[in-house]
Order: sequence, then structure tokens, then C-alpha cells
Amino acid sequence: MNPAMTAPLRAGWSRGLIELRQSFTNGAELFAHFLWPGLMVATMFFIRDLPVGTGGLLLGTLALPSILGMNAATAMISMSQQLTADREDGTLLRAKATPHGMPAYLVGKVISVSGGLLADLVIFLAPGVLIVEGLRIGPGSWPTLAWVLTLGLLATLPLGAVLGSLFPSARGQGLVQLPFLAVIGISGIFYPLTALPEWLQWIAQLFPIYWLGLGMRSALLPDSAVVVEVGESWRHLETAGVLGAWAVLGLLLAPVVLRRMARGESGSTVAARRERALQRVG
Repeated sequence: MNPAMTAPLRAGWSRGLIELRQSFTNGAELFAHFLWPGLMVATMFFIRDLPVGTGGLLLGTLALPSILGMNAATAMISMSQQLTADREDGTLLRAKATPHGMPAYLVGKVISVSGGLLADLVIFLAPGVLIVEGLRIGPGSWPTLAWVLTLGLLATLPLGAVLGSLFPSARGQGLVQLPFLAVIGISGIFYPLTALPEWLQWIAQLFPIYWLGLGMRSALLPDSAVVVEVGESWRHLETAGVLGAWAVLGLLLAPVVLRRMARGESGSTVAARRERALQRVG
């Protein structure tokens, strides 16, 4: 392989592992890894016995795999937050000034964000399966979980990089979470999508969150649970198609937006952002 390609990959891999290890040794970041999964486990505990319809399906059983899909989609938010913060404190500028620095930086972010996400999913799933009954977890579940999660990360991580490039400060980036929460609310995470008006169902199906939830449900729920889904089908082909389309869109946009953002980075712009941040604090 061309050394010009292997050098950024090796540097990015090393950087990503270091960041991932630091996230589990730093007290505040370690707390964050357990906070969100802990809140979701608490939610599962309170809704675990609520019935859905008349078919005997419980809301907790339906929601657990949906929450796994929702959490996978948060890779987009994590990537955008980290990129924005690194842009604000000058980390991106230092990467830009280093040979192969930007490719290595991006590889490192993919490793650290993906690794942290997988850890968070395990932290949620391990106690969740002890609380919720009726799941179908076995050898047949893992292939579906693997391809849905892989496609989901390909669909969300590049979009997160694009969003992180568009906002010059972490304060501005926080606005992204408002529409993200709104999309979660209509994506059938805590109740079947078919319970919503048809026009909202169409809007929800435009975004990756719904399809990630559907893919996870198809892997972990019994076949009888499909009756609460749109068209009473797991729609694997549509799931792969929509997530794949978002992945292609993100992979096409991300390099262009990141290059444009990197060209605009300079010592003066970083200093100006720091000055504005200090003024807000003051």
C-alpha cells in the first residue's frame, strides 16, 4: 500500500485509541459514558410492562432495540460536537499544519467516536436485557445488528463531520440538538410509528434514526412483533437503501466541506473565537 495512505491510517488509529482510552480514564468523560445509558435503562424499567395494542407485545420490549438504534444515531451529534470543540481550541489548526494531519485527525475521530458509541451500547444493552422480556437474542441476531450498525455509522459520522464544520463555536453547534430531538420524537423510538399521522410517518422515514431503530428491532424482536411496523414488514432492503443513501450523501459532502473549513482556519481566526468565548464568560 502507498506510504502516503498508510501513514495517516496508522497515525489516526493511534490517535483514536489514545482518545478512546482517555475517555474512559477521565472522570467527567467516564461519567458521561454511563449517564445517558443509565437514564435509558431507568426509562426501560418504568415502561417495561406497558402493553402495546392487543397482541401481547410490551412497550419495553419494543423500545429497547429502538433505543439502541437511537443511540447509534447520536454518533452524528458526538462527531459534530468534538469537531466543533477542536476547531474552537485550535486542535484542527495544529492538525492542518502537520503532514497528513487532517486525514489522521479524521481517522482518529472515527475510531474514538465509534469505539465510545459501541461501549455505550454495551453499557445500555447488558442491564437492559435483564429488565426486558421477550427479546430474541441469539446467533441469528448478530449479523443483522452488525450490518445495520455499520451502515448506520457510515450514514451518521460523515453527517456529523459536516455539521461540525458548519458551526464555528460549540455554542452554535448546540442548536443542532433541537431538531435532532424533534426527529427522535417522530421516529417510533418509544412507540410504534404507525400510531402517528401518515404525514408524520413519511417525514420520519426520510431520516436515518427511524431506519436504525427498525433495523435493530428486526434483529432483536420476535417475528410476531412485525405487526406494529409500517406495512407489517421489517423492510431490510429499504433500511439498507435509505441508510446507504445517507452514507453516500455524507461521504460526498464531508470531504468538500472539511477542506473548505480547513482552508479558512488560521491563527487569527482561532484567536478571535477565543476572544469571543472569553467575552461571553466575562
